Amino acid sequence: MSDQITGYADALLAVARADGNVASVKTELVAVSNAIESNDELRQSVSNNLLPASTRNQILDDILQNKVTDTTRALAGMIIAAGKGSAFGEIVNAFVSSSAGADGAQVATVRSAVALTEDQKTRLAQALKTSTGNDIELQVVIDPSVVGGAVTTIGDTVIDGSLRTRLNKMRDAI
Repeated sequence: MSDQITGYADALLAVARADGNVASVKTELVAVSNAIESNDELRQSVSNNLLPASTRNQILDDILQNKVTDTTRALAGMIIAAGKGSAFGEIVNAFVSSSAGADGAQVATVRSAVALTEDQKTRLAQALKTSTGNDIELQVVIDPSVVGGAVTTIGDTVIDGSLRTRLNKMRDAI
């Protein structure tokens, strides 16, 4: 991770802490990042530094209007205006990791084809805590490419519990 990405992540964390709502800013920025990553047209628009910063920000503002806090809109706008739209996801991921690390937790990104229930999230976080020995903060990403089950990433460790992987293992065993 570059110093620039870390610098932006640290700035996001400082502003969110000063505003007193790190948790909501974190949740909202992850949702904004997922929206940008899942929409090719939006990703290209906010990443296109040939467009004026005001135009890129207006596109983002139109989408975020009344959906996120003013702090989140301002922080997302700062990243886009600075010409870092192509690194938006990296910056948000670094911010999430920094804020979790400051709380003594590790971030586990869970990709699943469907949303997890609160009970599933709680049980998964507890199982991961038992496995790693650290508090776990879950970031759930809906990913239709995961056919069934879930793929969990904690740092450099990937736990692939997807149906595709299970079927491949069964096929290899036969």
